[in-house]
Amino acid sequence: MEFVEFYNEHIQYENPFLSLKIFEAQRDQEYMSRWHYHKELELLAIVEGRLDVYVEDELFRLEQGGVALIGSSQLHRDRSYASEKLVYLVLQFDLEQALDQSTMPYFRFFSETRSPLSRLNHVLAERPDARQIVYDAVCGIYREWTDKQEGYELAVSILVKRILLTLLRGGSGGGASVKENADLIRLKPVFDYVERNLEGKIIVEEASRAANISYYYFVKYFKKALGMSFMEYVHRQKIKKAEKLLLTKTISVAQVANRSGCRTWRIFTKCSASSTAARRTNTESGCWSGGGELLRSFCGRRIAPY
Repeated sequence: MEFVEFYNEHIQYENPFLSLKIFEAQRDQEYMSRWHYHKELELLAIVEGRLDVYVEDELFRLEQGGVALIGSSQLHRDRSYASEKLVYLVLQFDLEQALDQSTMPYFRFFSETRSPLSRLNHVLAERPDARQIVYDAVCGIYREWTDKQEGYELAVSILVKRILLTLLRGGSGGGASVKENADLIRLKPVFDYVERNLEGKIIVEEASRAANISYYYFVKYFKKALGMSFMEYVHRQKIKKAEKLLLTKTISVAQVANRSGCRTWRIFTKCSASSTAARRTNTESGCWSGGGELLRSFCGRRIAPY
């Protein structure tokens, strides 16, 4: 068996409010990159030339105007040719940060629990209209990122959601089914309950009563509807609230933990384990500065329910 060497690429974000990176790359020689992966989704948009993109056992041949999608942690590499100049855009972003409270129900579609997101490349290949929308959105994000006019963060967020909407509608045959919509409506009181009690204690039994469902059925029903367990959803909401506090306030670690609903330091570190904020803190003062980032030691540890 042939040994294949690959590496985990760590994406550095320029703006902590936008968990994404976009840049233009150029080549004028034949080159084959190494196999690598990263937790961010990646989109490649070809401005000029052609590029072969290998995603695990699939090959996508892209030409000018072409777009390819690479899912989270999917092994991939690419190849350029010396016969022509290549110019392309690379967009990498954290899906969880792109989905807010109103769009979190669609996390199941993008969660890759059943199949990798590269499956959606058939939408980009078979539907020129969808491919053009995604291509224009990637180019628009690059322009906004480069110009950095006032409000560019809003423009970038809107364009990212436009990409996700295009993939969602193209990959699900026109959107969510009637049953899926009914599931989300039924769980709306649960989402409200979590939001109201995020700083306090959240009890699964009370959440199940909010949905008028038995405890045992609720646990299975919630995971089937959203693609994640109820406690995973609660953890994500706590993390998002903590990140907002870290980026906008100058407060102590204890205050961050308390205001994000983590009652102890142990629980806070568990909830912070999957945070995508970068890792920096003022260890001397014990305070987080506005725009600060979570500790490196919090990362890479598995979240456990509490």
